[in-house]
Amino acid sequence: MNTWSWDYVGEIMPQLLEGLWITVQATILGSLVAFALGLVWALALRSPVRWLTWPVSAVVEFIRNTPLLVQLFFLFFVLPSWGVTFGPLTTGVIGLGLHYSTYTAEVYRAGIDAVPAGQWEAATALSLPRRRTWTAVILPQAFRRVVPALGNYVIAMFKDTPMLSAITVGDMLFQANSIGATTFDYMEPITMVGILFIVISYPTSLLLRALERRLVR
Repeated sequence: MNTWSWDYVGEIMPQLLEGLWITVQATILGSLVAFALGLVWALALRSPVRWLTWPVSAVVEFIRNTPLLVQLFFLFFVLPSWGVTFGPLTTGVIGLGLHYSTYTAEVYRAGIDAVPAGQWEAATALSLPRRRTWTAVILPQAFRRVVPALGNYVIAMFKDTPMLSAITVGDMLFQANSIGATTFDYMEPITMVGILFIVISYPTSLLLRALERRLVR
């Protein structure tokens, strides 16, 4: 039975921290893609033009109901056969962003629906153009309501980044597996990966709860 070695932990931490940095990059960039694309989905689904809402709805439901890992494999292994090739990290960012955009779209929808009807009526009474109504009246109020929910999806995305190791992204899990394959000792690297996830996820969750309490006042 292997015993815990802090000396071994000290040796492998630089490599794990390198993987942590890649994990954080993938999470931040994936979140930006998810937030931007999710808003596009949400606005398209509210369009009165059916030829736009139907295909968007079909795409959103397809992405939402297929596993993230399958989507990553499709982007990384299938698209190159059609001449579309991305690096591992870029593929991971696109995959995470695309997958989570379907969930953030629902968050945006709920936020927009929560804006009081009187706000729409006031904008109409002032003869504000439709674009101005959205950018100056509706979206600012909706964003205030959805920030905590979007933050929760960032945490969920962060915890899903180990899937990127399946497409050779050098995240924490990839680094831990590489270390274990070299030393034949997986206990410390895998355990430290779990600890690093907790160290980042738990304080972030507390901050989001505090932010939510502040926004709902």
